[in-house]
Amino acid sequence: MKIGVFICHCGSNIAGTVDCKAVADIARTYPDVAFSTDTMYTCSEPGQEEIIEAIKTKKLDGVVVASCTPRMHEPTFRRTLERAGLNKYMFEMANIREHVSWIGKDKEANTNKAAELVRIAVEKLRHDAPLFSKSFESTKRVLVIGGGVAGIQAALDCADAGLDVLLVERETYIGGKMAKLDKTFPTVDCSSCILGPKMVDVAQHPKITLMAASEVTKVSGYVGNFDVEIKKKATYVDWSKCTGCGACTEKCPSKKTPDKFNEFVGPTTAINIPFPQAIPKKAAINPEFCRKLTSGKCGICAKLCPTGAINYEMQDETVTETVGAIIAATGYDLMDWTIYGEYGGGRYPDVITSLQYERLMSASGPTGGHIKRPSDGKEPKSVVFIQCVGSRDRSIDRPYCSGFCCMYTAKQAVLTKDHIPDSQSYVFYMDIRANAKLYDEFTRRAIEEYGTQYIRGRVSVIQPDGNGQYIVRGADTLLGKPVEVKADLVVLAVGIEGSKGASKLAETLHISYDSFGFFLESHVKLRPVETNTAGVYLAGVAQGPKDIPSSVAQGSAAAAKVIGLLSKPRLESDPQISSVNISRCVGCGKCVRVCPFQAIVETEIRGEKKAQVIEAVCQGCGLCTATCPQGAIQLSHFTDNQILAEVDALCRS
Repeated sequence: MKIGVFICHCGSNIAGTVDCKAVADIARTYPDVAFSTDTMYTCSEPGQEEIIEAIKTKKLDGVVVASCTPRMHEPTFRRTLERAGLNKYMFEMANIREHVSWIGKDKEANTNKAAELVRIAVEKLRHDAPLFSKSFESTKRVLVIGGGVAGIQAALDCADAGLDVLLVERETYIGGKMAKLDKTFPTVDCSSCILGPKMVDVAQHPKITLMAASEVTKVSGYVGNFDVEIKKKATYVDWSKCTGCGACTEKCPSKKTPDKFNEFVGPTTAINIPFPQAIPKKAAINPEFCRKLTSGKCGICAKLCPTGAINYEMQDETVTETVGAIIAATGYDLMDWTIYGEYGGGRYPDVITSLQYERLMSASGPTGGHIKRPSDGKEPKSVVFIQCVGSRDRSIDRPYCSGFCCMYTAKQAVLTKDHIPDSQSYVFYMDIRANAKLYDEFTRRAIEEYGTQYIRGRVSVIQPDGNGQYIVRGADTLLGKPVEVKADLVVLAVGIEGSKGASKLAETLHISYDSFGFFLESHVKLRPVETNTAGVYLAGVAQGPKDIPSSVAQGSAAAAKVIGLLSKPRLESDPQISSVNISRCVGCGKCVRVCPFQAIVETEIRGEKKAQVIEAVCQGCGLCTATCPQGAIQLSHFTDNQILAEVDALCRS
């Protein structure tokens, strides 16, 4: 066997603390190494051409590249080997940037460690064998989970490209949080005017099937052929008959039902249509507050419905669909701000969240667009906005910025002045993050044209003064003195987190998520909409805090990835999967239980239970290999012998 070794300088990233030439010289002494050199940038086009030239002239059977993380560049170098005529799995990488040069400044020690990592990679390559992919058909259909603006954009883009789209939304309407907004920054456009046409496009597009009031409960299969179980929740209204006339909502006697769409700032009826522009514009019954469903009495809506759409016997229904790719666009929820006892902890009626304030300003809201205090219905003259409530606060384990709070607070201050010309707005802030197009100009406008007073500092406490107002105490860190403001209304810019149930959905989709409920992308910079599960993509705030333009852009990006994936006539499987040596398998079933992808099943061979790997489903995670007590399951390209060879090489060095 002839092995070629290439040591990358990576500019000064590696060469600054590692003697790359010395590592290349040492590598020439390793078994089967026929060629070794150091180069400035191995991943560059000249660097890749150098590898191809060496493979052809030195007749190399395999290549080791010592540079940065395989997560970033392993696919690049594998394609390089293919262009040179080698099997792409006859390649190994030694990470001497993150694992060596970036973590120590002792050049001699770093050089020795880099040489050891190269030796390990060489030994692994000596035990590698060519692997070959298999091709298979794929289903030209995509599932979009979440009907917010990101999910809507992704669904429309996929559908416009000719793919069949299944859009699943757990609420009874699409539009997400954007549907609750009054206006959008920085143009102060009507939110419904922007979103409404897209929602109608979803409803009318021949390639899109909309399933509202539904949730994904199970996902099995593999990229190109996912089997998805979807629970259609009972709405107690037959939507095929409902015309959205609203007659049922007008006469419903249960008028004190909490209104989730209006962020609970006003009541609604037990049967209702969330808002006038709702898509689908269909009524649904809240079973917890419906008198007919809780006590058996009433039934007024059924008597009034002109189409006979009310069905009190409706049950949840589960359907199974097959799709080729999945886009998760599940959005966000506000964190539990009531943990802030100093702000009243949810006890003060006139201390509300920014989303609640949006509903008070909206013409479709409970007050018809007139800003009124929840406590007494009076118009507030002094409004205090508090930034970073649950953002950038390590004391409650929320260290991250929620991204758009600075901007919507400025927008709300501007709109407050428009609604109540003689009002005064105050904003307590840490610093202003307005880094997109026209954002800083908009913030300046709120201050200079609308007279909003910005006070740099945290609020320490909010207290009622006994006369219907609130005393907001804080500090002005620019002036270096305490501040006290009397407010009729306090609006909290509450931080965001992943939507409720996101972690459970992540486990269903077999993707990773962080401690705040946001889904993890495959690579922060190079693969921001992909996950480590092939065929599953991310869009919008499900992946992390972002505003509407960024969510729309990422929805289109995820759609582009799906279109590129499903445009191929056939897909190729990754051969780095597990296989079972049935002569060693004892049928204990441990591998079946630990496999997170349900890729292993029990089968009967000559009357004995044996494990069998479903090749198309296996993702090569290796859990089964680590669990098998008999060593009967081996992961291709990471077999026990290959890993032990690496350990043995390290012990001998």
